[in-house]
Amino acid sequence: MEKTKLQQLKLQAARARLLGVQMVHDAASGHPGGSLSCMDVLTDLYFSQMRIDPKNPADPDRDRFVMSKGHCSPALYPVLALRGFFPVEDLKMFRRIDGHMSGHVEMRHVPGVDMSTGSLGQGISVAVGMALGAKQKGRDFRVYAILGDGELAEGQVWEAMMAANKYHLDNLCACVDVNGLQIDGATKDVMPTEPLDQKFEAFGWHVIKIDGHDFEQIEAAYAEAAATKGQPTMILAKTVKGKGVSFMENQVGWHGKAPNDEQFEQARQELEAAIKELEG
Repeated sequence: MEKTKLQQLKLQAARARLLGVQMVHDAASGHPGGSLSCMDVLTDLYFSQMRIDPKNPADPDRDRFVMSKGHCSPALYPVLALRGFFPVEDLKMFRRIDGHMSGHVEMRHVPGVDMSTGSLGQGISVAVGMALGAKQKGRDFRVYAILGDGELAEGQVWEAMMAANKYHLDNLCACVDVNGLQIDGATKDVMPTEPLDQKFEAFGWHVIKIDGHDFEQIEAAYAEAAATKGQPTMILAKTVKGKGVSFMENQVGWHGKAPNDEQFEQARQELEAAIKELEG
C-alpha cells in the first residue's frame, strides 16, 4: 500500500477514535472499549473498500455494512460522519433524549446505517439475508459485517454461518473483532470459542487471520476476500479492546462505561497527540 494512503487511513481512524470517546463522555453513557478495537477495520471499509456514495446513502447498488455488535455505535457513527454522510456536529445528539442517534446503531434516523442492530447474533443473520438477496436478484454489491467475539456465544450466529455456506455467498465478508473481552470478563472464561479459525472453516467459510490494527494486513485481507469465489469469507482480526487510550486498553471495565472529565482529558490528549503525529 502506498504510504500516503496508509497515513490517511491511520489519520481517519485516529480522528474517529477521538470523536467516539468524546461522544461517550458527553453522553455519560456508551461502549468505548469495543468501539475503539474495531475502528481500524471499520475505517478501512468505509474509506478504502466499500462502494458507497455519502450523497446518495440509499443507492440500491451500494455495498452494505452491518454492525452486528450494535452497541459499538461510537465506532460507526464517527466513521460515517468523517466519510461525509452527515455533519460531525450531529454526533452531539448521541444518546440524548432529544437526539436522533441511539446508543445502538439505528437506520431510520442516521444516514448511512444499513441495519438497526443491538440484539447480538441478529446482525450477521441480516447480512446473510442481504447477500442472498443480491445473489437471487443478480446484483453485484458486496455485504460486510463486524461481529464481536463475545457475540459468537449466540447460537443464531452459527445458523447464519451454515446458511451462508449453503448458498455459497462469496459476496459476503464478515469480520470478528477478536479483542478477547466482553461485558462479564475475558471471552475465554465467559464462554470459550477458540479455535475460531477451525470452527469457521468447518462451517464452510474461507478464513483469514490478521492483526486488526495493521492497515496493510486489513487491506490484503479484504482483497483476498473479494477474490475468493464459491464461499463466504471470515476475517479474524486480533485487536486490543480500548485501542488508542492507554488506560482503556485491555481493560474489561471499559466495555460499557463513560470516562469522567479527568479521564476524558487524558484520553483527549493521547488521541490528539496521535492525530498530530499522523498529520506530520
